[in-house]
Amino acid sequence: MRWILRSKIHKAQVTQAELSYAGSITIDSDLLELTGLIPGEKVLVVSNTSGARLETYVIEGEKGSGVICMNGAAAHLIRKGEEIIIMGFELTDEPVTPKMILVDEENKFARWLYPEQLTREIHP
Repeated sequence: MRWILRSKIHKAQVTQAELSYAGSITIDSDLLELTGLIPGEKVLVVSNTSGARLETYVIEGEKGSGVICMNGAAAHLIRKGEEIIIMGFELTDEPVTPKMILVDEENKFARWLYPEQLTREIHP
């Protein structure tokens, strides 16, 4: 069994950071629907701004709001205004075609990303 990338939200902007919360990341439900992420799912969050990496769980945010909110202790590591990548993984022996999206500055769907496109973007 291997952990395989299943879902990815690329270049999201953190819109809020709430220290007075029990933990997690709040994500606009439109983005959850597009990527297949679900409330309560463990995700890896990586900041392109600071390099911070953390694991937390998903809370469903208001549909169409563009919200990406770091809650609780995670708000110490990743702050409002940072650009992040949110990834969900699946433990499987089978190949997985991940649902990966690029979002714009307002965390609205911009386009689909596919594994072969990422390879070309990273290694021209």
